[in-house]
Amino acid sequence: MNEHTRTVMRQWTLAQPVVSAFITSIVRDFTDRDDVLQDTAVAVLESSPRYDSARPFLAWALGIAQNQIRLYLRRCSRDRLLLDEGLVEIVAASFERVSSADHLRQLEELRECLSGLEDRERQLFELRYAQDLKPAAMGRILEMHPNTVSKALQRIRDQLRECLQRRAAMEGPA
Repeated sequence: MNEHTRTVMRQWTLAQPVVSAFITSIVRDFTDRDDVLQDTAVAVLESSPRYDSARPFLAWALGIAQNQIRLYLRRCSRDRLLLDEGLVEIVAASFERVSSADHLRQLEELRECLSGLEDRERQLFELRYAQDLKPAAMGRILEMHPNTVSKALQRIRDQLRECLQRRAAMEGPA
């Protein structure tokens, strides 16, 4: 894998939550939404040689997502209400404005704070927030009481909050 592709993949990792929220705002069915997001991720990777790193990645990725949404809407046109393509562009523009570089910087700071967690803490965090498991299910997997899981998650959230606050204090006012 070349450096350009690595850069695009890192940028996608940062932009993916915003792109997912954008797609969710248009595509209401969760299964369809996941399909459109996956198609967008594939299109981003396939289009990566054409990405100009001097331009904002998020705007580029949102443009690809718009195209994937248009394809989705065309496929569904027989049995669903179609949205005006102009509306899709307006929604994309608002996501781009709201999801500025500052937001992406905050996500990167959270990733750095997460890297400071112990392996067991990262595992708990991953199960709860990446896999969306509840403390009871996590307890069964980890052979822990659900209350113990909940308390550990609270301590992890406290650690992350403190880390983010320290980082913000070091940067000073924005």
